Amino acid sequence: MNVQVAVNGYGVIGKRVADAVRSMPDMELVGVADVAPDWRIRTAAELGITVYAATETAGTAMREAGVPVAGTLTDLLDQVDVVVDTTPKRVAATNLPTYQAAGVKVVLQGGESHTTTGHSFVAQANYASALGRDMTRVVSCNTTSIVRVLGALQDAGLLARARGVLIRRATDPSESHEGGIMNTMVPEAAIPSHQGPDAKTVLPELDVVTIAAKAAHTQTHNHFWTLQLTRPADREDVLQALRSAPRIAFIRMSDGLTALNTTVELMRDLGRPRGDMWEVALWEDVLSVDGDEAYLTYQVNNEAIVVPETIDAIRALTSTARDAATSIGLTDEVLGMRQEFLAAAGVPSGRTAQG
Repeated sequence: MNVQVAVNGYGVIGKRVADAVRSMPDMELVGVADVAPDWRIRTAAELGITVYAATETAGTAMREAGVPVAGTLTDLLDQVDVVVDTTPKRVAATNLPTYQAAGVKVVLQGGESHTTTGHSFVAQANYASALGRDMTRVVSCNTTSIVRVLGALQDAGLLARARGVLIRRATDPSESHEGGIMNTMVPEAAIPSHQGPDAKTVLPELDVVTIAAKAAHTQTHNHFWTLQLTRPADREDVLQALRSAPRIAFIRMSDGLTALNTTVELMRDLGRPRGDMWEVALWEDVLSVDGDEAYLTYQVNNEAIVVPETIDAIRALTSTARDAATSIGLTDEVLGMRQEFLAAAGVPSGRTAQG
């Protein structure tokens, strides 16, 4: 029997998770819950998704706005095995007692603290430790990318330590009219920034320091890394380690992908839903290795990268896939993920991260 899933919060991440669940052959989206009767939840209803009200007050507002409401969040939880909470930062923690009372498995997102669940999740790194747990937390977009890339090098025995600079988007594109950063850049107030310590909740042995700033753009994050390797190596050693890991895709300046917006446009041209990029997009022809030091840069789609991890977290908690490779392979195949966005010499463009 397919895993029965609820999504609480139908915003930037929630609507993407809901669509991903609907596409999986081993899952069923029972419904989504929200508090606002706006265009987002109205769109869900138009798409044939069953809508529930997260609160009684929300239910009244939704019905007055003409949104068909199937019941309350409690009604939804009574029908599911897992709830994915994609509500705004720090709201999910307040919902946890409701989920526990309903006896459902819980997947939270990176806006909540590690201590809320006692477990933080990235599929390639620690899937096994999530098997059968009652809850986990899928780490943030930037932390997910750090674990994917640095974890791949660590697994290959190449990484001694990592120092990174993150240039973060100011706000999500759909919220840029509500405020943001214009004509400036805002450094985070502490070093290390939170992403490095957060990555260590998944990879405790990782020697990593991050520095971050918010910039005046809304499309994706950009990472720059200086890596101390465990031994002198060449570019192919590093590239091979990265190619061996899932969910890292290679782009090249020589193809004209010279800025964040060009990759965003490429995703649209490839027909990705909402222009989403679930992979880390790493500039292959920028990566440089000098003895036991490596330097690289990559791009992170903050709206999409955690979606496949959330799907894998559902399988881990419910033990419907007993190992990471099985879950990752199924998720990536269904979503159509790639290791090369454009054909390179001897590499088909449609090759998946597992292929």
